Order: sequence, then C-alpha cells, then structure tokens
Amino acid sequence: MFDVEAIRAQFPILSREVNGKPLCYLDNGASAQKPQVVLDTIQRAYGHEYANVHRGLHTLSTISTENYEATRGTIARFLNAPSEDHIVFTSGTTEAMNLVSYAWAMPRMQAGDEIVLSIMEHHANIVPWHFLRERMGVKLVWVETDVNGDLDPQAVLDAVTERTKLIAITHVSNVLGTVVDVKSICAGARTRGVPVCVDGSQAAVHMPVDVADIGCDFYAITGHKLYGPSGSGAIFIHPDRQAEMRPFIGGGDMIRDVHRDEVTWNDPPHKFEAGTPGIVQTIGLGAALEWMMNVGMENIRDHEADLTAYARTRLDGLNWLNVQGKSRDKAAIFSFTIEGAGHPHDISTVLDKKGIAVRAGQHCAQPLMEHMGINATCRASFGVYNTRAEVDKLVEGLELCHELFA
Repeated sequence: MFDVEAIRAQFPILSREVNGKPLCYLDNGASAQKPQVVLDTIQRAYGHEYANVHRGLHTLSTISTENYEATRGTIARFLNAPSEDHIVFTSGTTEAMNLVSYAWAMPRMQAGDEIVLSIMEHHANIVPWHFLRERMGVKLVWVETDVNGDLDPQAVLDAVTERTKLIAITHVSNVLGTVVDVKSICAGARTRGVPVCVDGSQAAVHMPVDVADIGCDFYAITGHKLYGPSGSGAIFIHPDRQAEMRPFIGGGDMIRDVHRDEVTWNDPPHKFEAGTPGIVQTIGLGAALEWMMNVGMENIRDHEADLTAYARTRLDGLNWLNVQGKSRDKAAIFSFTIEGAGHPHDISTVLDKKGIAVRAGQHCAQPLMEHMGINATCRASFGVYNTRAEVDKLVEGLELCHELFA
C-alpha cells in the first residue's frame, strides 16, 4: 500500500522550514530531493569504500568497482533494457544527447540531411543538433503541438522525408507535462528506417519506462530528477546503433591498447566512457533507482495521477490563472501565468515567502515559449512525496498573488 507520509519521512529536507513556513517543494521538474537511503549510500561510498574504479586490484577499488558497475544492471532493470551492456553512463541527459550528436550523428550526416524535433524540446535536445546545423549544414525540422499542447505522432512521422536521419523527441514535456506517444513514433519511424532518440528526463521519474516495448534506439535519463545525485545519468543505446558509433571523448578506460602509432577501443559500453567517472554519483543513482523500484513505479504513477487530477481541478477553478497546455494525458507538471501579474519571477518570489518552491522562467524551452507567445511561466512540478494538501497550499499562494497583483 502506498503511504505518502511514510514516503515523506524518508526525505530529511522536507522537515525543514523556509521563510518560517513548512517547505512545500514543487520544483521537482528541475531537480528532485533525495531520500535518506541515497544520502547514506553517498556517505558510505565516500567515507568507507572510496577508491578509483577499474584501475586497482586492492580491496577498496574492488568494492567501488562492484558497486559502480552494479548500477549499470540496476538501470537496465529500471528501463527494461535487454542487457546492461546497452547502458552507457553519462553525467546526465545533456551529455547523453551530445554523445549521440558527436558519436553517432556527426559521422553519419552531411549537408541537407534532416533531424525532426518537436517544438516542446528542452534545450538539451536542441542545442546539440544546432551544432550539426551550424557546422555541417544539417537541417532541423520542427513539429508543433496542437492548441492543447498535444503532439500528434502522425504529424511527427509526416515530417519524415528521404533526407531524415534522426527523430529526437521528448517523452514528457518539461513545461506542459504532455506525455508523448513515443511508442507510436518509434514504430512508424522503424518502417521508414529512421532511428529515434528519446529524452526521458521528465518521463522516467513519473511512470514505468520499458525501452524494449517503446522500441527506441536511444533513451536518456538524468539522475538528479530521479531522486539521485546531480552529475549522474545514463543512456540506453540499441546495440545496432552502438556498432555505428565512434568514441566521443578519448582517455582512459575507453581504450584497449595505446601505442605510438595505433590505438584500439574497448568494447561498448566502456568505449563511450572515458576517464575517471562520477563514481559516487553513479553509485548514488543506483540507490535512488532501487528505492524507486521498491516503492513501485506503478504506485508512483498512480499517486501522481491522483495529484495531477486534483491539481487540474483546483487550478481550473481559478479563472484568472492561465495554465499552459490542456492535454488530457500529462504528467504532474503545471506551467501558468496570472492575468495582470508582472513577471513570473514576481509570482515565484511571493510563493517562496509562503515556503512554496516553484520554478519561474523559460525552463530551457525557449522555442516552445515563442510558439505559445509568452516570455516565461511559473511551473509547479510534483513528485512522489507531494500531497493534495500541498496542492491546496499552492492554490492559497496563487490567490494571494492574484490579490497583490490584480
């Protein structure tokens, strides 16, 4: 049985006050808080087990290497990847997308080739492709959402031409919360021979993810949104795509032999992991994912679905609040502005005085902001430890903002 109060008790930071008020943390879309088991894992790894990995035969190095590599198997289970060898460690989704850009796309594309994107993409799934546009003449093809903020899979597939070499798409919008039907996109793309790279940053924390069922070629996740440490993450890469990739960063660990006139590469996934990695960050990510799987991804999905429905009802009752995105299939993410109010930063500041943490700005999604005709929004994003009472607290804070700014 899912007990949100028992969940909350595992997050020490949730017991603190901000500006004399109990913390109401609704900025999970930016970065989630960490349960005690993750904090303990990090402390133990640094305080009692730390050494470099893959380098030594002494006891501490062996322990660190075993714990570090165990996370690869944990991620494979979390994503239902067929093999842990399909999991490449990264510092997060940004590095993962750059890995795909440099290691897979750059060697395979030429001027006039196309990459299909949605207008909802985070900058991490935009800027690496702009590198190819600027440096190689690759064309970026944009697919827009409808008036509700939904993305039609057929519209994405209709944008594919004989020059399309990749579809790069988010699974869940970090601004609108829209859940994209990436499985249908992958199925249609496969019949056209076009690989699909999925940004799973906002999806993997809210719902079960099965990369085998989705049928994608790449699927990236980032640890700090998954109740794990910053500087951790991973990307699932289909073995057919791994075979087509060249190394992105050179250094130790990704090589087999180095001579004056020759170098040979290690096997994947190590081929794409150079240098001393984020050892403790990755071990901490493993602890976070094990914790999430113990809670149950279906339980997390159902709890947040209840929060989403309740928040939708409460926010829809504020006729002066403009909520961006009306998709019926969305994660627990709400972006909004207030009629007559100043910049969303002003709203965020007032809410912070009430102990409520929300995001304000463009959310690294400037093309979407331009598409919606707005400069910025406030965003309340919910997680596993949030409650209906915190939805009510948000509404009370917004009502105060309306009184102040109207």
